[in-house]
Amino acid sequence: MRTPADPAALTTAERAIDARFRALLARLPRRGPAGWLTEFAVFGLKQAWACVFGGAMLAVIFAARLWYPADAGFARNDFLTVAAVAIQVAMVAGRLESLRELRVVVLFHVVGTVMELFKTHIGSWSYPDEGFLRLGGVPLFSGFMYAAVGSYLVRVNRLFDLRFTRYPQRRVTALLAVAIYGNFFTNHYVWDRRWLLIAVVALVFGRCVMHFRVFRFRWRMPLLLAFLLVAAFIWLAENIATWSHAWFYPSQVGGWQLVSPAKLASWFLLMIISVVLVTWISPPRPPDDEPSAAGPPDDEPSAAGPPDDEPSAAAGPGGERTDARVAGDQVGSSAPDCSATR
Repeated sequence: MRTPADPAALTTAERAIDARFRALLARLPRRGPAGWLTEFAVFGLKQAWACVFGGAMLAVIFAARLWYPADAGFARNDFLTVAAVAIQVAMVAGRLESLRELRVVVLFHVVGTVMELFKTHIGSWSYPDEGFLRLGGVPLFSGFMYAAVGSYLVRVNRLFDLRFTRYPQRRVTALLAVAIYGNFFTNHYVWDRRWLLIAVVALVFGRCVMHFRVFRFRWRMPLLLAFLLVAAFIWLAENIATWSHAWFYPSQVGGWQLVSPAKLASWFLLMIISVVLVTWISPPRPPDDEPSAAGPPDDEPSAAGPPDDEPSAAAGPGGERTDARVAGDQVGSSAPDCSATR
């Protein structure tokens, strides 16, 4: 069980929610379809909770598209900026995000805004020309969209108690992130290296496995697959945002159409930058039973196997046997996974 000093520990509000849900879910069956359904439901709830910042932002953007008055004296972009600030303040005031994590979120905001200034200047995309709360052609709410990705990653790290085997050296990942960020700028003037960078990402992270706890079991999946899944969900959110006229790609100026699936490559690469920024406050940790990042034991279940039925060490409610580690762990996890371990 993590100590309160651990940067990945749950916030005060989350510990209270965790305790109530744990007391409720502990009464449900551990095995069989009901047990699997419980794990699936908890996974969905945790993902939704991790996405609360991004989900709130997307909901406001969507609602503004449908109901914000076209003749309002306060520009819609300015309204979105004020709403984004209010959401961020509520996150911190409600203890859903720590001040330590806020530093990373702010860094995401800065990194994203710098890219926005360049990309809108070069014509990669554009925003409706309205409002006063803007830098050049970039409304200030745009930086919060990047901050939402940062918020999700820092929250999912603690909610799912993420651990990693064979995680690459952080200085290597930092150099790779710098190269990726630079390519977002230089690809307009010299050869676009994104596919080469994707190949390097596969080489650097290809052997890394992510371990995460949903409720009773700890699951694992290749880290590259987690990157791809998150990139896909960001792409879906981007389609909702562009439909809501938050911004436009050149192909959408004459009428909305689906964002090109090729953008998945950009979001996949953005995940590397995002993960590197998050490891600034939460260095990747190995699983509890692996003091080093050398990799899983030889007898660890494969990535396609079900949870092990090894003997448990403590009795749960109603006399049901449970693993001793389960009793002390937080309720939390990340993207869907392919296997479960104890």
